[in-house]
Amino acid sequence: MIRVLVADDEPLITAGIRTVLESAPDIEVVAEAANGRAAVEAALGHRVDVALVDVNMPVLDGLSAIEELRGLVPALRTLVLTSFGTEPNVVRALRGGAAGFVLKSCAPDELIRAVRAAYGGDAYLSPPVTRLVLGMVTPAEVDRRREAAELLGALTPREDEVLRLLAEGMSNAEIGRGLAMSEASVKTYVSRILTKLNCSNRVQAALLVRDAGHR
Repeated sequence: MIRVLVADDEPLITAGIRTVLESAPDIEVVAEAANGRAAVEAALGHRVDVALVDVNMPVLDGLSAIEELRGLVPALRTLVLTSFGTEPNVVRALRGGAAGFVLKSCAPDELIRAVRAAYGGDAYLSPPVTRLVLGMVTPAEVDRRREAAELLGALTPREDEVLRLLAEGMSNAEIGRGLAMSEASVKTYVSRILTKLNCSNRVQAALLVRDAGHR
């Protein structure tokens, strides 16, 4: 079972998410929290695999909670809950180690896919939200752009090909089909790329591509 924490200060949203997730046979909501501090405490008090965390919450905001959780529970996979076009700071959460983000208005099956992807060690990048987030990134400063370009320059041509497709939000299976590789080989390449780039997940790697000025 995938054990999930839902953190949102709106009870109806929390109840709706619980109903959707628990309709899946492999997902169980084991904890709920109405603010960021309670979310951190719940994650420490329960064995949680994936946390769905709203950005705007009282006591401790979701962004700070995500950053704190990364230090306290490194194995926990965090997904940001967001309303389309309203979270200019969501990039901070992604740079802080979040495994992706989902719209509160997304379809039930998409929410389930996102949780399963995060649990499996992947990132969930909904194409329209990915475009929004990457577009919200302020053009990188010269030093950041240079550092990002240097990191990407250390990749082999094949690793660079995989990274470009990854940055477009493609799954391992989609990358494999595009490059005529097995999904297992793609997974190996992605792991190697993340290590070389010092990124904890695919979203950070995608943002690094953006920082380097590549599209």
